[in-house]
Amino acid sequence: MYDVALLIERQLNALDADQIIALHEGLDDTVRYHLLLPVESSNAILTSSMSALGSGQIVPIGEADAIEDVQEEIVKAGQSELDASAALLTERGQQVSALLTEDDPIDALVQLVKDTGSSEAIILTEPHIVQEFLRIDWTARAQRKLDVPSVHLLEHVPFDAQR
Repeated sequence: MYDVALLIERQLNALDADQIIALHEGLDDTVRYHLLLPVESSNAILTSSMSALGSGQIVPIGEADAIEDVQEEIVKAGQSELDASAALLTERGQQVSALLTEDDPIDALVQLVKDTGSSEAIILTEPHIVQEFLRIDWTARAQRKLDVPSVHLLEHVPFDAQR
């Protein structure tokens, strides 16, 4: 078995699934993909939204039920994207496991690689020019922490356009 940890930023599309599978064509081993999709906690989103309003002062939101409802919606939407992504790979005859996480994406990826014994990691994101320039993007962070090869792909972009 050849295990591949796959950190995704959002739902895969058909092109993404085809390109991921193409990376492993010709392997003698069966490939198993372990999808990981991070979701933010509602507290982090609300805090960031409140501070972005410009007051510079963060006031805790007292309505615990409202925060829980927001978190449930975030998790539900994330799970839906994760399930759809896993389905794309499964429809193409691949073995897939899928995990949603609220933890730091890179810490969760490192743990997933360890737990599954993955031989490589693929990080699929949309372009983040500033983060990539400053080397604080997921790929740069992952390469510093992982003991396996890692590949960065841009989501929804053909291979030949990623150069």
